[in-house]
Amino acid sequence: MGGNGGSGTNAEKRPNDLLGSWFVRSGWSKGELARQVNRRARQLGANHISTDTSRVRRWLDGENPREPIPRILSELFSERFGCVVAVEDLGLHAAHQSPSVSGVDLPWTGPQTVALISEFSRSDLMLARRGFLGTSLALSAGSALIEPMQRWLVPGPTAHRDEPEPPAAARRAGRLSRPELDLLESTTAMFRQWDAQCGGGLRRKAVVGQLHEVTDLLQEPQPGATSKRLFKVAAELAELAGWMSYDVGLQPTAQKYFVLALHAAKEAGDKPLGSYILSSMSRQMIHLGRPDDALELIHLAQYGSRDCASPRTQSMLYAMEARAYANMGQPGKCKRAVRMAEDGFQDAEESTEPEPDWIRFFSEAELHGENSHSYRDLAYVAGRSPTYASLAEPAMAKAVDLFEKDAEHQRSYALNLIGMATVHLLQREPEQSAVLARKALAVAKKVRSERVNTRIRKTVDTAVRDFGDTAEVLDLTEQLAVDLPETADAV
Repeated sequence: MGGNGGSGTNAEKRPNDLLGSWFVRSGWSKGELARQVNRRARQLGANHISTDTSRVRRWLDGENPREPIPRILSELFSERFGCVVAVEDLGLHAAHQSPSVSGVDLPWTGPQTVALISEFSRSDLMLARRGFLGTSLALSAGSALIEPMQRWLVPGPTAHRDEPEPPAAARRAGRLSRPELDLLESTTAMFRQWDAQCGGGLRRKAVVGQLHEVTDLLQEPQPGATSKRLFKVAAELAELAGWMSYDVGLQPTAQKYFVLALHAAKEAGDKPLGSYILSSMSRQMIHLGRPDDALELIHLAQYGSRDCASPRTQSMLYAMEARAYANMGQPGKCKRAVRMAEDGFQDAEESTEPEPDWIRFFSEAELHGENSHSYRDLAYVAGRSPTYASLAEPAMAKAVDLFEKDAEHQRSYALNLIGMATVHLLQREPEQSAVLARKALAVAKKVRSERVNTRIRKTVDTAVRDFGDTAEVLDLTEQLAVDLPETADAV
């Protein structure tokens, strides 16, 4: 029964009206929800889950399923409705959680940050190997997310400031030389490059494993300068683990890694890196239909790095600000942020200031892609406005053209092909949309990104709904079934 996610209790149950309400609004059948749960469970590594229609009926009748089912249901309904639907909102009970995995309001101290990253990364690795997730994670949003993140700005004790070298015996215990530190940093850059090329699904565990190794080093006596560099490496790896988790659909896991990354960046004293981490959190909130939270996070990033971020980083933050405003339906503020992003990028191109590897992704192609997505989002918010769609098209075309020549950023190429396909749907040009979606399908087969796959499926669903009698759209649906088949689940 554990494999089916049952509660194993014979206590008298009452119908779960909360879950029933969300279920009815979703429009899913019991069989479809069962298939979605099984599919998501496999993505999470919970291969023992095999849900069927009778099991879904028992949940609706009041049975509380075992983990990770409550977490999976929370994620599925959150994605369905474009807002955070917590486990409690579904009338379910989350499992008891240890401090490292419960919530985002964590202590801002170096030793506890190291301990929390170590525990969370170890749990991630070990539970994945066993084939199930165990303790549930819940997404945080609203004030529960924003208020703890604001403490990033609060000055803390100055750590790692020209501290004296530890005794010789301690140095021997640490055994971390400058070349080894250099190698750790270059390995992190290599992981980031692999993610851009291959998607988050291929190397995520390797990144988490490397992060865990770095926390081991941080628990050994190290000189102040070495400790600071190690915290920076830990912050970059935790952000990348979060980004990869986001890319493959592990939203609560992604958020936890982002939060831990921000803590590590503060210990490293790296405000620009902290602003980058906050921008990743903002992007996730946009994806989850929380543009207000996304805007708060971006403004926090901008304020915290206002005196030290490079022009390229500032440009990227303005581009994300535009995305938030677009999804909030505020065209004036969106357009202003787009202009600021373009001006900042021009300054970056003219600057000779050295920049960290993590911002290297924000190229001219990325700038055009972000700005075009802002206009595309505005078009949807404004009821499929042809005006905003026409603003999106030239910028998206530039992004697609530039990414096509960039072998390193294949996932971005696929995402922008999909974006261009949606723009053509807005302009009621299904034939052109189908051509671009086919190209995106070809790239999607080369990368392991659930985010890319999901966006392709949603775009094709929209094309079928609006232009289902068009030959090119019908051919596209057949190609989708071949290239990205929905794996059959036991129902």
